[in-house]
Amino acid sequence: MHLTCAECYVVVSGRGRLETLNYQGITTTELHPGDVVWFTPGTIHRAINDEDLRVIVVMQNSGLPEAGDAVMTFPPAYLSPATYPGAASLLDADGAPDPGRAQARRDLAVEGFRELTRQWRRGNRSAYEDFCAAAVELVKPRLDAWEKTVEDGALAAAQAALRQIDSLRNGDLNHLYQATVSRIAQPPRQTLGMCGFLRAYDPARRAGTSAGPQ
Repeated sequence: MHLTCAECYVVVSGRGRLETLNYQGITTTELHPGDVVWFTPGTIHRAINDEDLRVIVVMQNSGLPEAGDAVMTFPPAYLSPATYPGAASLLDADGAPDPGRAQARRDLAVEGFRELTRQWRRGNRSAYEDFCAAAVELVKPRLDAWEKTVEDGALAAAQAALRQIDSLRNGDLNHLYQATVSRIAQPPRQTLGMCGFLRAYDPARRAGTSAGPQ
């Protein structure tokens, strides 16, 4: 569940489902090629690959998803600051990402998700509310850093657009003459993430590996 970011799936090929739980209830959304599906913070979600599902994932608030904006639906025993990091870690004993750890983490999150949906169907909304409260406690130490990420990213981009609108209003065209074209090559390696195997573009952008026209 993301706490401050919306998430969007652009379905490229294959077939799947998106199971969700938020304060509006439980839903299942079919995923077919060409579909665009998105959800806002507070939506617990589980993507299911029914047949070779491939999606492009677009995240709000560039940088926040990589900064821990999402909390996984582990059972309550794993939702404390003492227990969550170990359950969420993908690293093996040698400090390398381990697909086995990723699968174990996924299974633990699915276990918690299923229990939350069971409780909701029984009319118990407090289980969802308790999970949200636990998630907030887990991320509190990061909130100041998150604020700076938004200020330097999404907010800065919005403020720049407003300045450009004001410039146009005043007949100032200078920003048009400063236009650029950028490119990020496909990341050479897949990484493990909450959604499975990913090719993450934002870290490449932040590392300065984008290139001009070729």
